[in-house]
Amino acid sequence: MSTADPAPPDAPCNIAAVLPRLAAERADRVAMHCPGRAGAYDVALTYGELDARSDAIAAGLARHGIARGTRTVVMVRPTPEFFLLMFALFKAGAVPVLVDPGIDKRALKQCLDEAEAEAFVGIPLAHVARALLGWARSARVRVTTGARRLLADATLAEVERAGAGAGPQLAATAPDDVAAILFTSGSTGVPKGVVYRHRHFVAQIEMMRTAFGIAPGGVDLPTFPPFALFGPALGLTSIVPDMDPTRPAAADPIKLHRAIERFGVDQLFGSPALMRVLAEHGRPLPRLRRAISAGAPVPGDVVARMRELLPADARFWTPYGATECLPVAAIEGAELVALRARTEAGAGTCVGRPVPPNTVRIVRTRDDAIADWSQAEVLPDGEIGEITVAGPTVTDTYYNREAQTRLAKIAESLPDGRVRTVHRMGDLGWFDEDGRLWFCGRKSHRVRTRDGTLYTEQVEPVFNVHPQVARTALVGVGEAPAQTPVLCVEVRGSADAAARNRIAAELREIGARYPHTAGIALFLFHPGFPVDIRHNAKIGRERLAAWATQRLRRRAAAQGASA
Repeated sequence: MSTADPAPPDAPCNIAAVLPRLAAERADRVAMHCPGRAGAYDVALTYGELDARSDAIAAGLARHGIARGTRTVVMVRPTPEFFLLMFALFKAGAVPVLVDPGIDKRALKQCLDEAEAEAFVGIPLAHVARALLGWARSARVRVTTGARRLLADATLAEVERAGAGAGPQLAATAPDDVAAILFTSGSTGVPKGVVYRHRHFVAQIEMMRTAFGIAPGGVDLPTFPPFALFGPALGLTSIVPDMDPTRPAAADPIKLHRAIERFGVDQLFGSPALMRVLAEHGRPLPRLRRAISAGAPVPGDVVARMRELLPADARFWTPYGATECLPVAAIEGAELVALRARTEAGAGTCVGRPVPPNTVRIVRTRDDAIADWSQAEVLPDGEIGEITVAGPTVTDTYYNREAQTRLAKIAESLPDGRVRTVHRMGDLGWFDEDGRLWFCGRKSHRVRTRDGTLYTEQVEPVFNVHPQVARTALVGVGEAPAQTPVLCVEVRGSADAAARNRIAAELREIGARYPHTAGIALFLFHPGFPVDIRHNAKIGRERLAAWATQRLRRRAAAQGASA
């Protein structure tokens, strides 16, 4: 049986079920290389070691009370321990709970409280924070990755030793069993715990394999740690990058190139911020055959430059999706480059065609809940509305968030009597005549003025063509539907007052070319946009809107005082 074959029909529905097969076929093949001390890649795990050691940890966890269904907070850096632990938890049928460590500490505590964790596995610093800040008070089992049991009941090494020799471990998990709780980044609101079932992970693997042509035997550089978990399940060797995963925009391109060259990396996953790092570094990437960027729209100049740096036969994919469902749609870089002029003229950002077997539909924009599909008004091609998706990776609930679940999910009755979940992406978009989906921005970020509605991804690319503009962000000041549109501007390098006045005048001239941007007259220069902590790519427009409101109030007060 090859690694590309589906699991036997009697195998548990579990992302870890592939490990025993891979270990039997190629026990000595390296599953992952990880940087050790001083950035040296002196740590490696073979498929045989990953399978056997995760078996031992799963058995040891069971002896400490972490078994099927146990909600377990995981606060471990992307080291071998993280991957061993995650596969051990999947094998045990436990439910790992993952929260971005960089979010606001109050929000982090709220997430951990909502998850009602029964166990906590973390690095020593995480346990200190747990004790001092009252994180996960419900956790009755505490395991540390440190060498001593400081503030914990056991070390991970002790857990592994306790389970050594126990043999294969793989719980008989069913498709609908809860597999994990993954919290959203909170970039557009309070983080929510997305409930993943085992069928969601299994479907995700198969859809990614098919959509992007991923074959076993490749070497992957995943710069977002959770995606490194997909590598072994796809039969790949994962190279954990020497970088801070919470700051992809600050990654060292030289280190990335060294890893690519040393290990023969042929596939790269990175956020748009990381892709910009490589694009601006400007060094060719002749070994890569596939690059995938997600987390936010990839700027047209980054896509064009990456296409130049990649071999002619390489593919640069920009999938569209969310924590709640991924992938939804995808487009290859060459097609995206060809559509760049339409984006810069205000069409939005093309995110490609739906990934089979997803059903993607545009419905009339509403801010209230839609209880069932009969209440949704599907729009024809060409009209902007809310993007919805139904498919095998669509999750059906947020943990302990009934109100948010009602707002985001729609029940759809099918002709065969089944009921499936439709997810409201919270994004706005439209379909063109060729079946391509165009993203226009977040629903919560639309600016509703007396003259009509403006969408961030139809406005910002128009102004981003200015050579001295790094990026822009459209925000609304005041109450809808009478908001005043304001364009926040981040320049390349520095610009004094005279330069900012000149740039603002030039931006007004650019905006005057198109009917939907002609009415934007207020331009505010910001020293550095706030971005999400996961991908460093999503602009914190809520914070910018508050900043713009304060700036305009101070300006009005100053003008009133001088009158």
